[in-house]
Amino acid sequence: MTLDRSFLLPAAALAVLALAGCNDNRGAAASGVCKPFTTTANGSATNATLTAPANALPPAPTDASAPLDDCLHRWAYTLAASSDPANVVGEAALAACTDQLSAWNRQGLSNGTEGGASVEAPSLINGETTNPLAEHYAFAQGRALFYVVQARAGHCSAPPATTTSR
Repeated sequence: MTLDRSFLLPAAALAVLALAGCNDNRGAAASGVCKPFTTTANGSATNATLTAPANALPPAPTDASAPLDDCLHRWAYTLAASSDPANVVGEAALAACTDQLSAWNRQGLSNGTEGGASVEAPSLINGETTNPLAEHYAFAQGRALFYVVQARAGHCSAPPATTTSR
């Protein structure tokens, strides 16, 4: 009796799928995918007074994008459970963080660079002519979308509720 080898690959794939079904982690966060939220000493999460979690480095003190990144992270994780497409949810998270984006842009305009936002140069990413404000916006769009997809892929929890305003 000879064994038909064309049957082995599909049978092995089915066996792997059956065994994978025994370890159902769909409700749990995927290990290492979710970015932890920063919290205050009393355990509540805020945007005002942040301390880094034990397993993450704090943002550099001169990183003007840190408040924007934190806001996008929080809103994207909060809104990720929506059934809307990820790009729509990312745009909503960005809309919630316009104050932080504006603050980053104002800081960039006031740091004494000649010409401020009107300085145009080729992008290091795609070579197209751009300026700092356009790059800040592109960064925010990309980061918001990334956080939505990350939250969905990792089944990441929304941040703890706070009593502070965004």
